[in-house]
Amino acid sequence: MKAVFLLSDGFEDLQVFHILYRLREERTQVTLAAATTHKLTGLHGYVIEPDMPIHEINPSEYQLLYIPGGHSPERLRLREEAVDIARTFIQEDRLVCICGHGAQLLISAGALDGKTLTCAAGIRDDIRSAGGIYRDEPVVVDDNLISARENGDLPTLTSHLMHALSVRA
Repeated sequence: MKAVFLLSDGFEDLQVFHILYRLREERTQVTLAAATTHKLTGLHGYVIEPDMPIHEINPSEYQLLYIPGGHSPERLRLREEAVDIARTFIQEDRLVCICGHGAQLLISAGALDGKTLTCAAGIRDDIRSAGGIYRDEPVVVDDNLISARENGDLPTLTSHLMHALSVRA
């Protein structure tokens, strides 16, 4: 099993590390991708070194796309290669997991029309404007899209993600 995380400076630290370590426990090969391979700093000061630039990612090699929140998705949505990867995962029915503001990248990919999801409260109107159906719930699963609102929902998100990965394995 292979997963790719799309990241930029300002990522929500806990949303990255919680899911990263849980996937590694399951022996999932995780690739951290960013615009460049320069070190990134999270909202709370944690530093992470990406494995490869986003433009080198081949979506067909991965079963899971994870987009954590923070300021990272807002920066990523300005990069066409990141938008293309998100769009490809949704269109090809590959598993996509988002938390907090992660939905911003899917909005830019035009990938939310008719999808039911949750997100950080501050972007719920953006979800609706993009054709998504917003639910104020800790975690929402809609086919290949798993979404959570915030850090406090990470245990539930992780549980749903692990189940989805086991079903798709």
